[in-house]
Amino acid sequence: MDRKNIEINPLLETYGRYIKKIDEVLEAELNLYSESEFIEPLKYSIHGGKRIRPIILVLAAESVGTVDENTYTASCAVEFLHTESVIHDDIIDDETLRRQKDPFHIKYGYNTSILTGDFVLGLILNISSKINNPRITKDLATTAMLMSEGEMIEGQLEASEDVTFDDYLKVIEYKTATAFEVAARIGAIIGKGSEEEIEALTEYGKNIGIAYQIRDDLLDWKNEDKLFNLLIKKSHDPRDVFNRMEDLLKSYSEKARVGLRKIPDNDAKSNLEQLIAFTSFKA
Repeated sequence: MDRKNIEINPLLETYGRYIKKIDEVLEAELNLYSESEFIEPLKYSIHGGKRIRPIILVLAAESVGTVDENTYTASCAVEFLHTESVIHDDIIDDETLRRQKDPFHIKYGYNTSILTGDFVLGLILNISSKINNPRITKDLATTAMLMSEGEMIEGQLEASEDVTFDDYLKVIEYKTATAFEVAARIGAIIGKGSEEEIEALTEYGKNIGIAYQIRDDLLDWKNEDKLFNLLIKKSHDPRDVFNRMEDLLKSYSEKARVGLRKIPDNDAKSNLEQLIAFTSFKA
């Protein structure tokens, strides 16, 4: 396997076979719209993603039951949901680099970016109709709304420059963790897990999502556009903020582990546990 690719996506080494299948299904899904004006921008937007959310969905299904084509189709929905949020988030934050290339709005312009984000929501609705499960449709819709709520709250906090740790955690729970949560939840539903298993995997997804974002913020703490940066600015000693963040990271990583205790031991569960290590951080 190409070492350079592994460095770009560290998940490839362990989860390469899942990523390969997810990418194939994503491409097949996009090829349904090969005549659309959006096809080139869509392919650009999904290129280079880590695929951590669809991986979680597939592994969650596999950990409690079986994986079929519906599982991978659903994994496309959560990846497209993430893609739509990235397109709009980069506009709001005026990002200049994404996945080692131009962000979508710099490559294609603001109008195309906004319209592509809208088109992607249509893709998600179409995928949901094919899965034909009202519970999954509702979960996807709720997630899309919560992600938007998180973006709004973040903007208000940035404007006021008055943020607490509770505010920060609420924003990352809505903006980031909810997509991880719905991925694990949908996987458990499609895998025909018991209600106890569905709730356990939902908790896993939520907590690994929060840990994932805390780690990302710790790695990018100098970024003025990060909400985390406001916590540092208003603190008397930035070390107190870093210490609190590292404690929170460990706490949510452990909560993710606890969420897996009600899942039977199998290879998929082990792979979900290994993903938690991906959220680790060393100062």
